[in-house]
Amino acid sequence: MKCVLFSVCFNLVFLISGVHNATVDEKIREDPDLSQFYSLLEASPIANISLLHRHVTIFAPTNQAFQKYKGRTDVLYHIANQFITLDDLASKTSVSTEMEGNPPLWITIRPREYNNEIYINNARIHRGRSDYVAPNARGIKQVLHIIDEVLVPVLTTNTAAYPVSNPDAFLFLNQTDNIDVGEHRVRSYRHRVQIAQKENVFKKEGHHTYFIPVDEGFKPPTRPDKIDGKVIDGHIIPNHVLFTHASTNFLEYQTLAFGDMLEVTISFETTTEGKNERTMVKSNTLQGNSNFAAGVVLAEIVKANIPVRNGVVHLIQRPLMVVDTNVTTFLESSKDIEHQDGPLYKFYNLVMDFAPEFMDKLNNMRDLTLFAPSNEALNETEHLSTDRNYLREILNLHLVNDRLPLEKIEKSNIHTLFQVQTAAIGKTLYFNVVNTGTEKVLSVEGGGVNATVVQPNIAATNGIVHIIDRVLGVPYTSVLEKLRTDPMLNDTFVLGKANRFNDQLADRTKRFTYFVPRDKAWREIEIMYPSTHKKLFMKEFAYHATSILERHLVISDIPFTMKQMRLLANETNNEQIIVLPTVRDSLKIRIRDNEKSGTRAGDFHPNGSGFVIEWQNERIPVFRPDVECTNGIIHVIDRPFLKDSDIQVTGAAGSITALCILPHLIMCFIAKWLLL
Repeated sequence: MKCVLFSVCFNLVFLISGVHNATVDEKIREDPDLSQFYSLLEASPIANISLLHRHVTIFAPTNQAFQKYKGRTDVLYHIANQFITLDDLASKTSVSTEMEGNPPLWITIRPREYNNEIYINNARIHRGRSDYVAPNARGIKQVLHIIDEVLVPVLTTNTAAYPVSNPDAFLFLNQTDNIDVGEHRVRSYRHRVQIAQKENVFKKEGHHTYFIPVDEGFKPPTRPDKIDGKVIDGHIIPNHVLFTHASTNFLEYQTLAFGDMLEVTISFETTTEGKNERTMVKSNTLQGNSNFAAGVVLAEIVKANIPVRNGVVHLIQRPLMVVDTNVTTFLESSKDIEHQDGPLYKFYNLVMDFAPEFMDKLNNMRDLTLFAPSNEALNETEHLSTDRNYLREILNLHLVNDRLPLEKIEKSNIHTLFQVQTAAIGKTLYFNVVNTGTEKVLSVEGGGVNATVVQPNIAATNGIVHIIDRVLGVPYTSVLEKLRTDPMLNDTFVLGKANRFNDQLADRTKRFTYFVPRDKAWREIEIMYPSTHKKLFMKEFAYHATSILERHLVISDIPFTMKQMRLLANETNNEQIIVLPTVRDSLKIRIRDNEKSGTRAGDFHPNGSGFVIEWQNERIPVFRPDVECTNGIIHVIDRPFLKDSDIQVTGAAGSITALCILPHLIMCFIAKWLLL
């Protein structure tokens, strides 16, 4: 009796659970966010047969995914012909589908910093909504995963006339005219592949990424002749299937053209501006030769993520590796790429609208380096005037009459801070290279603005272009922020935190001229006067630190550049002495040029600006003049303004007993008077 009762209860529980455990087909039908996919599923007889009789895995795009994609697809390409949970996907590189020819879906597991996201081709799996497992009416287990993009297979324009089923990259290349790739054609590149006899690299089994330039990119007419076997190898990443969303920005992959004599890598960069998304690829020839210049070539992907049997194909706007245009032509090509604006189109428009003669200047230079502000940099610049003379000065600040790839700057920066003269008279650029372990980050400062190079080493026939994230010479930080963020000025910033001296430097209603000793200047003081240096940076002696800094800070109606101070000196008598009202009292100085100062060359830092400040019989080199800020100017100097009378050493201990001793004498006098 107990056994019978147990059996009845068990069957009842099973029946109840079966009522609530919907099949995969029912799950899709009942989810309103999958209605568009279900309409395709319901209309396909083959899909319905598979759901009834087979272990399948369904990758269902959301309605939002269908709203973003307006082209054709095939519902059978969303059905894998085996049962695959999320855990199973982690051990696979691809799965076969129910579509004719069983074309594969490619699987990518992103690294831990991306939360181990799983991608099917270019579609991300919604983990929280996926891995739904249920038996169908016949008891066959099936699984459902929800994805954020429609899966798009290779589709022909006329299936009856040109049947193409599960093509490899070679068949795709040969049949592109009959495949649905929009208006794009690749006949020129296909012809070069045939001439170079490189068909086998497109037929190779495995999982690879192919970049194929479209016909529109084969200009000028001399370009096709430069597409040889090595260039074709440089368009192929072996043993990696890289879809745009599933790939990692800036990560470089070795191409088939990576060997002993030639080293070429390719990387992706996907950016989003509003609703527009753009993916650029760049080939980086790390080691070139007589035929291939070292440097970067950029190309936009115009048709992405075309899956083939042995990997994925991306159609690109122009060939990689080939350097056959000058800097001017590169900027012009940035204006319009497939009816979309390129990475420097705002810079190009600015030049053409207000300083077109700058383009002529670039054309006439044989070896140049241009630090070109990105579109985002110009978006964030509020104070860029369109006054032609001012703009011409700003543009010249971004131009160097020499070829400066990242590697050359890095080598020149090993022992000292590297600096170069710009096309702007008297204006210098200062460089710093930081090795983060995974990449080298190049920063450049000009006119007081520090910018990071976001895309280095774009190669041209007459030079190099580096894309930067700020407009040089157009200040965007206060004096305080400049001190806070400039690693060369850290000691002065720390010193100024005493007694809240720094707080005033954020006031944008005032105009400051601040002579700031760089860190090396304080290190030299530490060697010369170790006790003085120690006490300056101690909290209990904060008053003395403030008193010293007050001597370096001028507050006036306008900030003074070095040129303005020179002019001011010419208007005075007394041997061109300039008197500046500092916070403390007044600063009496002369401004000299290095070559006119009568001082030994060895007395100056080899990378100095050429200006020298004469103060209290000392000659102090100006390391970086005219660092412009939104509320003033900083002049970086090689020694602080410290007088002999500021320092008094006891004979016994050899330590400092007084700094700026007058305030202490006054306090002693007051104390004695109160005791009377």
